[in-house]
Amino acid sequence: MKQFKEFLLRGNLIDLAIAVVIGTAFAAVVKALVADIVTPLIAAIGGKPNFANLYFTVNNSKFLYGDLINVILTFIVIAAVIFFLVVKPTNAMLSRLGRLPKEEPVMTCPQCLSQVPIGAHRCMYCTSELEVAEEA
Repeated sequence: MKQFKEFLLRGNLIDLAIAVVIGTAFAAVVKALVADIVTPLIAAIGGKPNFANLYFTVNNSKFLYGDLINVILTFIVIAAVIFFLVVKPTNAMLSRLGRLPKEEPVMTCPQCLSQVPIGAHRCMYCTSELEVAEEA
């Protein structure tokens, strides 16, 4: 029972739980943004006020492609917000602090054309022997 308690109170588990709750709330906000702002904006241009009502019928089966459009728009908006408000600022900050990982120099394996580190003696993909190149 003690190990279970330690597992539940570990920092990673609590951080993950907080991330899930915040992510769920964020998804609801973005869904509302798409439904209340983006979709009507696109509808003003295209003429359809609500994509959710778009469908076609085949053999009395209803295919709601409009709802799929709404979900795709929501995904694109979430991805854009995460990229422009989280990834780009974080990379800019890490770059200013000099903490971005540096790219290792690579060479091409003559046998399989894979990219392998410059100092490698064998290709990690096809295991052919390589001529060791001088590091740049």
